[in-house]
Amino acid sequence: MGPPPFRTFPVRRLRDAGAEPRGDDLVVEEPLEIRVAGETVAITMRTPGDDRELALGFLFAEGLITSSDDVTSVAHCGRTGDEGRFNTLDVVPAPGLSLDVEALGAARRGTLTTASCGVCGRRSIDDLLARCKPLDPVIVPRAAVLRATEALGRTQSLFARTGGCHGAALIRFDGTHVATFEDVGRHNAVDKLVGSRLLAHALPLAGHVLAVSGRSSFEIVQKAVAAGIPAIASISAASSLAVDLAKRTGLVLAGFVRGEGMTLYTGDVSDD
Repeated sequence: MGPPPFRTFPVRRLRDAGAEPRGDDLVVEEPLEIRVAGETVAITMRTPGDDRELALGFLFAEGLITSSDDVTSVAHCGRTGDEGRFNTLDVVPAPGLSLDVEALGAARRGTLTTASCGVCGRRSIDDLLARCKPLDPVIVPRAAVLRATEALGRTQSLFARTGGCHGAALIRFDGTHVATFEDVGRHNAVDKLVGSRLLAHALPLAGHVLAVSGRSSFEIVQKAVAAGIPAIASISAASSLAVDLAKRTGLVLAGFVRGEGMTLYTGDVSDD
């Protein structure tokens, strides 16, 4: 059993009538060092829980693995008894397979990736298109986009408790909710989601919508395209580079998806 995703802290709630002491649940943020065969490839600030899915989703999005069959084991490798023993994870490649960690580049390997910034724009669209083929053209049902963010809000239990984490949800075009994952970082939440589908041998994810809290950044679109997800619905806006990438890959990108409205940046939706 790993560390909990939230901790209770004593706080004072200030009101007109004075200060009210109480306990407040805060989302946990701790580092996770991801290793491949003992070599550090990334350190990300994340919320503990679903670390295996996070590591596999990250390696998949970066092109180091193509399926869960590329991996023999994924396990925490900190020393027993150490307070941070769950903050180091080692991924062991399948027998005879060597994962190309050099593909991450010296600027990425072994450096801190914060929960919010991802690759910070260091990887160009051309680099991504070299290893990810464009998505098949599709018109997404408008109802599926609207239901996606509704399902995300309904299934974010950690956010409901702490008010301090992001979420990523996967919804089929028919409105069926598949899964929701949460994390202090929105990129991590998407990695956890994709990693879970990788373990379920369910990739690519044609016929699905990815719903994300916050804005849609370049890396969010990158991860969706790599997983074969044809549409993203975000609560907030999209960045310029995210829209550029969505256009070039054929992804339907919608922002400010709230209630019955949305802003459509790329692609099209139908009323069917």
